[in-house]
Amino acid sequence: MSYKIKSRIWIESENNVLLGEGRVQLLKAIHTNGSLSKAAKSLNISYKKAWQLLDSVNKSAKKPVTINSVGGKGGGGAQLTAYGKALVEAFDEINKNCWRFLDEQLSRIELL
Repeated sequence: MSYKIKSRIWIESENNVLLGEGRVQLLKAIHTNGSLSKAAKSLNISYKKAWQLLDSVNKSAKKPVTINSVGGKGGGGAQLTAYGKALVEAFDEINKNCWRFLDEQLSRIELL
């Protein structure tokens, strides 16, 4: 019989979520697509939901995570700041280390 440990992590600041898997996916989609609306479409979420997630990240972060340009004839856009990219990389590393730790702990159950 094989076992799995299920877990999700997120980082909070004063009860506001800074980062979690959904927010990180959105930031990565913004980086890939160059705009919040395209990122929302690629993730199959509404623009309003994407805007709310991004707004909550920006309100919880120490510095802006995106640089936004206003839409219009040529269209707007969004890109991650260096700080935003560093947050995504740090979260991915934390998440990877968490899963490694949980896998190691699981062996304690499997040995029983």
